[in-house]
Amino acid sequence: MYCVKNIKDDLFWVGGSDRRLALFENAYPIPKGISYNSYVLLDEKTVLFDTVDRAITGQFLENVEAVLGGRNLDYIIVNHMEPDHCATLGEVVRRYPDVKVICNAKTVPIINQFYEFGVDCRAVIVKEGDMFSSGKHTFTFYMAPMVHWPEVMVTYDTIDKILFSADAFGTFGAMNGNLFADEVNFEREWLDEARRYYSNIVGKYGPSTQTLLKKVGDLDIEILCPLHGPVWRSDICWYMNKYFAWSSYTPEENAVMIAYGSIYGNTENAANILACRLAERGIRNIAMYDVSSTHPSVLISEAFRCSHLVFASATYNGGIFTSMEHLLLDMKAHNVQNRTVALMENGSWGVMAGKKMTEIISEMKNMTILDQSITFKSSVKEDQLAEIAALANAIAESLK
Repeated sequence: MYCVKNIKDDLFWVGGSDRRLALFENAYPIPKGISYNSYVLLDEKTVLFDTVDRAITGQFLENVEAVLGGRNLDYIIVNHMEPDHCATLGEVVRRYPDVKVICNAKTVPIINQFYEFGVDCRAVIVKEGDMFSSGKHTFTFYMAPMVHWPEVMVTYDTIDKILFSADAFGTFGAMNGNLFADEVNFEREWLDEARRYYSNIVGKYGPSTQTLLKKVGDLDIEILCPLHGPVWRSDICWYMNKYFAWSSYTPEENAVMIAYGSIYGNTENAANILACRLAERGIRNIAMYDVSSTHPSVLISEAFRCSHLVFASATYNGGIFTSMEHLLLDMKAHNVQNRTVALMENGSWGVMAGKKMTEIISEMKNMTILDQSITFKSSVKEDQLAEIAALANAIAESLK
């Protein structure tokens, strides 16, 4: 049975949620599930905005059919051609064989890579600033390459002032009946997943996201319709400001994250001592993570949030402890920058973790590595407590 939500008089949400999927893109844990958003407009011409992942095909097709109410589907606007938003495109074309596909020139070859229904004969190619009328509604298209695929665009309804924003402003998490962000406590229940979604899926492409924000920044946006997560109809500027901070690699908070890679607990102990010394200096809400038991996507998200990052690693096979090395390379791949970093290293012989960590971090942009660092062999000794205190002082002073 269909399950649709009304956004405006003639605009309907026809998406759905998947709570069974363990890994988004087979890479990122989604314990709260994921939503796939699609929208249908009932104007003089009917318009479908993107499709959904194959996992919810049945629900989606029932939703579309119910909203159309016997009408034909005239147009599909493809803002993003990634499979979680296009896996049902072929089925929609099969059911509505006269449908036209509105997309940009970069989208056509990708459609042909996924499908063999021959999009060329039904494609309506648009470019930056082009306009399209469905009757009462007029749409303007803005290209958003590398947010986060090269063919991405966003669509703005100039009449109802709605921005269909593709993957921008999306978030992990299944919908729980409430469609709108103002119907939930977004900051408490959704913000961490929104940040984790942005930092891991789009985060590498901050300059491209900044370009898009400049394009849409002057638009009068009353409703924001992303392809994942809640629809926004209030506090849109607050959410856009989050995106501006994340995409400019500006720390969201003046805060400290400590990530440690420990084999037998001694490196963890050193990290705990540092955390206690930081707390004694008035630093609140310190975040601590074991890199072996915390998924890297969480740590990448925290690196986007926090201004100061501490990495404490055991030496392993003459290098960095494996999980820590994975994290640092992941940070580099996601373009993390503009952070202050402190390092702690451990090893029973041939201590090399600090040197190797410095090499990776030095290859990132605008990363300030504090001069104070801690090296200990096997375990922290009494005479090294002063060194840890000095490092805590340096971090606390830097936070000012």
